[in-house]
Amino acid sequence: LLNINVGGKLFQIAYKVAAQYPITRLGKLALCTDPMKKLQLCDDYSVQRNEYFFDRDPSIFHYIFHFYRSGVLWIMDEMCPSNFVEEIEYWGIHMKYTQRCCRILFEEKQDELSEYLKIEKELEAELEPLDSAGHFQGKFLGRFRGMVWNLIENPYSSVAAKIIAVMSSLFVLISIVSMTLSTVEEMQHKTGKVWMEQLEMVCAIFFTSEYLMRLISSTSFKNFLRAAFNAVDLVAILPFYIQILFENLDEADTLYHEELHKVENVSKLGKVLKLIKLMRIFRILKLARHSTGLRAFGFTMRQCYQQVCCLFLFIAMGVFTFSALMHSVEHDVPGTSFTSIPYAWWWAAVSLSTVGYGDTVPDTVLGRMVAFACISFGIILNGMPISILYNKFSDYYAKLKAHEI
Repeated sequence: LLNINVGGKLFQIAYKVAAQYPITRLGKLALCTDPMKKLQLCDDYSVQRNEYFFDRDPSIFHYIFHFYRSGVLWIMDEMCPSNFVEEIEYWGIHMKYTQRCCRILFEEKQDELSEYLKIEKELEAELEPLDSAGHFQGKFLGRFRGMVWNLIENPYSSVAAKIIAVMSSLFVLISIVSMTLSTVEEMQHKTGKVWMEQLEMVCAIFFTSEYLMRLISSTSFKNFLRAAFNAVDLVAILPFYIQILFENLDEADTLYHEELHKVENVSKLGKVLKLIKLMRIFRILKLARHSTGLRAFGFTMRQCYQQVCCLFLFIAMGVFTFSALMHSVEHDVPGTSFTSIPYAWWWAAVSLSTVGYGDTVPDTVLGRMVAFACISFGIILNGMPISILYNKFSDYYAKLKAHEI
């Protein structure tokens, strides 16, 4: 008998049985005749008791011991997949010796654990800043840059840092409200317009100062540009300076161009300026820097992009299918709005979303039956991913909150 001591527990296996599996560790130990090579296969050897000692987990070795007796490797649900794989690799036993049902369940559990660890790592990376105050030691103006970093990136480091974080969110809200009020007719007269422009200038100066402070307190310019939040900050301030640039170009054109060409240029420039001003709406994304809920929502969308893409695919299939059906049963009706399949796309999209504006409705019985089928399909389709997305959002939000604490 081969006396095996695993973590203080003694097991006895016949040499003949262990030798049936020569590629395993115990099989090699049973077949080996060189004492020095045997010592390399175990952690220690007791001459008096003729025992080979292994400093491994004895609870898992029970399943290894059962494998040598029966030729089948059993896997229990309560086992940690990573620990079990590490143990069987040490003993040189392949997963092919397990039953197919056990192997399938084990691989599913292993995939779930890998996915869980991956998400945990990404959640930690979501909250982990690119730099820290300790990274600036020994660098140019290290102490000053460390202070700036704490001031702008760590709201809990001081009262001033907390004030700046609150001011950042406040200026975002002020900027959005200012952009909204600038479209009101009563605010477009000269006095209101001047006030809106001055308010926009103050917000742009604050956002620019905030961006420059983050740039100064960054240890890597490349990583700074690649960060998503920094890209949002840049988009928040660019429209203001681009607008100033275009307005100056407009003034220059009025001096050197003829009247007709000037009017055409002003018209084109006005459309570009409207588009640039509209880009200021992206400033609201800056709130995600200080909002756990928005971060959790963005993280949920990134993790569930396959389900979201699948949902859009089903919506597109429904739109094309039901618009074609509606056109086929309604195109002969006098005064119908379903004159072609593309004209029916809007009706199908509205019906699938269960909004139902009522601007386009079928007139025939068959058309109403198609509409009922479309609405029913939309209800089922919209209800499918809601529970998945909500459960994942709740889970990620709770984890982000726990990591912040």
